Amino acid sequence: MAQQHTTSLRLRMRYRFDNLVAGGTTPLIGWLALACLAVVVPASAVLVWADRAAPPTLSGRLTAVWVSVGQTLKLGGAIGSPLYVLASVTLAVVALLFVSTLVSLITTGINGRILSLRRGHSTVLEAGHTVVLGWSDQILPVVSELVAAGANQRRSAIAVLAPRDKVDMEDEVAAGLGGPGRRTGGTRATRIICRSGPTTDPAALARVSPQTSKAVLVLPPDGDSGDAHVVKTLLALDAALPRPRGTVVVAAVRDSRNHLTAQLAAGPGGHVLCADEIIARLLVQTARQPGLSLVYQDLLDFDGDEFYTAAARGLAGRTFGEALLAFTTSSVVGLLHADGRVVLNPDPGTEIGACDRIVLVSEDDDTAVPEPAGPWVDEDAIVTARPRSRFAERLLLLGWNRRAPLVVEQLDEFVSPGTTLDVVALGDGATARAAAEVAAARGRLEVAFHSGDITDPDVLAKLDVPSYDSVIVVGETDREAAPAPATAAAASGTAPPAFAPEPGSATDDRTLVTLLHLRAIGEAAGCELPLTTEMSDDGNRLLAPARASADFIVSGRLISLLMTQISESGYLAHVFEELFRAEGSEFYLRPVADYVRTDREVAFATVVESARHRRECAVGYRLRAQAATAPSYGVRLNPDKRQRVRFGEHDWVIVLAES
Repeated sequence: MAQQHTTSLRLRMRYRFDNLVAGGTTPLIGWLALACLAVVVPASAVLVWADRAAPPTLSGRLTAVWVSVGQTLKLGGAIGSPLYVLASVTLAVVALLFVSTLVSLITTGINGRILSLRRGHSTVLEAGHTVVLGWSDQILPVVSELVAAGANQRRSAIAVLAPRDKVDMEDEVAAGLGGPGRRTGGTRATRIICRSGPTTDPAALARVSPQTSKAVLVLPPDGDSGDAHVVKTLLALDAALPRPRGTVVVAAVRDSRNHLTAQLAAGPGGHVLCADEIIARLLVQTARQPGLSLVYQDLLDFDGDEFYTAAARGLAGRTFGEALLAFTTSSVVGLLHADGRVVLNPDPGTEIGACDRIVLVSEDDDTAVPEPAGPWVDEDAIVTARPRSRFAERLLLLGWNRRAPLVVEQLDEFVSPGTTLDVVALGDGATARAAAEVAAARGRLEVAFHSGDITDPDVLAKLDVPSYDSVIVVGETDREAAPAPATAAAASGTAPPAFAPEPGSATDDRTLVTLLHLRAIGEAAGCELPLTTEMSDDGNRLLAPARASADFIVSGRLISLLMTQISESGYLAHVFEELFRAEGSEFYLRPVADYVRTDREVAFATVVESARHRRECAVGYRLRAQAATAPSYGVRLNPDKRQRVRFGEHDWVIVLAES
């Protein structure tokens, strides 16, 4: 009972104090003054009466109490006539109010500045830094790769602008990178600076100083209007950056229909990637060349070998074929002409101009040093490729999304006549009509659409999946929880939205379930399914129930890698454009037995020379015996041409060849 009384008394006292504070400044000052006097006056009286040297008279002691109170409250405690004391107290009170007001103003200013800094509204005063505009699931891969790219620089900085809380952004980046907002390498460090504001406002863009940066990356935000937001950001950036601009601008859109619009908004010198077209092409290439996703992953991140250029120097006037063996620790793949035009895998007889640069794959730009590898070529080990007949195949596409028509279109360019493609997806009439329209436009590929839920084990069991030569799984939204894709809307006769939604990471949930059932089917059949899978989130890739060396095209991470590569070297935009377009050259994994003998050790220079005879550029190999061994899974890009290897009959050579 006493505890209940005490608790209620405490609550009543707190309630009265809250009312006092809510009453305003004047009552609060009055009560604080009374409380202060209620403590100081009695305490001063005790001190005076307890002092053995205190005046003997009552008036003397009261005067001493006044002096003590005045000194304690900084009122002076002057002694004299009443007018003199009143004037002294008045001056002391004025001085106290003035000092208090000054301290209050200084405190308010400092607090406002701290609040402004925490809100991320201050201007970044950097030069040569990289600016990242926007926030999506691509932010961590982009920042991580930029940090890796700046590891060999003494001072590098990344400025991020997004319509989010600055502290939240810093915490998320720090957690994603495993450190307090920076990742260090030796004595070097990359500083990551976050600012808050809309990326479509030129005034807000000034906070990250894009005019003094070396590169600006525009990330497509999550959501249905991501591409529209990218276009508006590019327009705002065009207004903020003076022309001619020396800053590399890189952006990405998801829907191929918005690519031209974004390119116009980016202006001259801007580079816009179309995620749909790139992902669709890589899905098809990987489905045709198992293991190719590992090659691109190694080639595009900054941890291994990447694309670089080197001056022609002593190679000017010589042929491209001769340049293939002019670098021992780098793999030559093309030419960058003086006008900015890139040619990958040109004819070996092409003459190298004095102003041309050699496009090559190397560990770093300082490792691209000319050193002849010709002495290590063993001509006796070079073989003539055996003729290989092409045959019709059975292909299976599980799922349907906005990219699916592009996948079917790309497949039709590669397959032999008579090849069949079975499409299984959640089937409404619009999707079936869209698939039928895509199939009708194909010349060599016979497409059949089957309605079914790819997460249903009974549906998968009826397909006889092990009998297919290749299986492609693409992200598919649940039609009960999401609208039909833009392709279905187009097929039904309605105008597709200008900015169609991207299948988000939620589609990965259905993909994971499908992969789980496919693994069970493969285990029951005692075989390894030839599987290529599209995913949106790299985190879900780690959860995928598949072998570690399986082929996954993680759209968000792949586009992030491409953007960071271009931001570091603008000419790579032309390299990737040449690499991913329908015509031209692309990477292949081909049987090593078609290039060199497998009954002896040969230097990799011999493989390069054999590939040159076939008008190809050899850049590496994959060993079947190590195909399940992490971290490279048998893939070796850009080996030293002096390195001797004994290949097996079932190993592969990685070559850049005409499609």
